[in-house]
Amino acid sequence: MDVILLERIETLGQMGEVVKVKPGYARNYLLPQKKALRATKENREYFEKQRAQLEAQNLSKRADAEKVATKLDGVTVIIIRQAGEFGQLYGSVSTRDIATAITGAGFTVDRRQILLDVPIKTLGLHKTRVSLHPEVTVSVTVNVAPTEEEAAAQAAGKKPGGPADETKAEEAAAAPAAAEAAAAPATTEAEEPAGAPEPKKKKAKAKKPASEE
Repeated sequence: MDVILLERIETLGQMGEVVKVKPGYARNYLLPQKKALRATKENREYFEKQRAQLEAQNLSKRADAEKVATKLDGVTVIIIRQAGEFGQLYGSVSTRDIATAITGAGFTVDRRQILLDVPIKTLGLHKTRVSLHPEVTVSVTVNVAPTEEEAAAQAAGKKPGGPADETKAEEAAAAPAAAEAAAAPATTEAEEPAGAPEPKKKKAKAKKPASEE
């Protein structure tokens, strides 16, 4: 299906361009969101008449987006999620989750403005793009952690496997040996080590007969 773009679409083109898209994409997204018009003769004429006004509106929206961008760019939001032993999440962090976290930080964004290149399925810090306007995109950091305390540690640059975790690992490795030592019977002073040579016995001195004395 051929459509006329009413604004810049990152993967398609600039405002005013006629591009070919899949019918489902046009019907379900571009046309309902008023981001494009069907490329009919009537719509082409309408666009040319409205071009100046549409461009003015676009400039105004871009200016507003740039103001928000100066405050939002570089912001970090925290999302608490439980994970398995190796940091794999039970599920994933969705665009809706990120949009909710950003809105909670004082910025109004829609989940459709969150640009996730790959799904977030692990704990850690994840750089994510947010489209405030077709021509204005900022980057935020999504800090995914099991607790607020661990989120703060991640933000400070600490990762799982640091000194504290190494100490825990050493203690865990030493635990079986300690348990085995505690279960072994105590050795008394009277006991001889296993396999020790027997002490030499002194030979009794033979007494002379009384007649010889």
